[in-house]
Amino acid sequence: MNLRNDGRTSDQVRPIFLKSGVISQAKGSAYLEMDKTKIMCAVYGPRQVRREDFSLQGQLTCEFKFLTFSCKYRRQHQQDNQEKDYSVILLEALEPAVRLEKFPKAKLDIFVTVLEDDGSSLSGAITAASVALADAGIEMYDLVVGAALRQNGKMVLMDPCGPEEYRPERAPAEVNQGSITVGLMPSMHQVAALALRGELDQQTTAKGIKLCIETCQKIYPVVQECLIQSVKKKLAEQKPE
Repeated sequence: MNLRNDGRTSDQVRPIFLKSGVISQAKGSAYLEMDKTKIMCAVYGPRQVRREDFSLQGQLTCEFKFLTFSCKYRRQHQQDNQEKDYSVILLEALEPAVRLEKFPKAKLDIFVTVLEDDGSSLSGAITAASVALADAGIEMYDLVVGAALRQNGKMVLMDPCGPEEYRPERAPAEVNQGSITVGLMPSMHQVAALALRGELDQQTTAKGIKLCIETCQKIYPVVQECLIQSVKKKLAEQKPE
């Protein structure tokens, strides 16, 4: 059996540490850790929108940001193109899960900050943001769990770490060189978001999406347990009347 540099098999994900309610000033928050990938998410609102932005449906805004020294190369303080793309994908993943009709004329602001990036930051952000929304008491149809896959020729790597996430410059150019990120609503078994990058043929893409869905289902109990522990803690902190 060929093991990866960190000792995992090709279909094995890194251990996940997940905790909610980590930012006291936010309405809801979550911290996710996958080995060296560390992500913080905060949710603020709902707050009333301006009259010109009036809508009977609630609105979501998402901002995805890498800290300046979170990556191998230095990030700028302003959002770059990758961060803007990730913000859009994050929004697309969360909107189908949130009951937007429950807060008309208002919007929720979701801020994801990558403290340290060692691969699969987008899939981790989807999971962390979903937990933060639940921690904020926002009504949702389902949680959203993220999973990522790296296709390197015939080799499939689930939950790629930093060195695995991008094809080395000297690697031979092949058709199946790319990555897949899926955001899944596990209880409803619906894909909320799908992001593809690189060159992948149809058959490989279909297999990759299926593997990501299976991985999301495996991660789901971790998310559930995190929220259960959060509710127990909040109940314990409430003073008896």
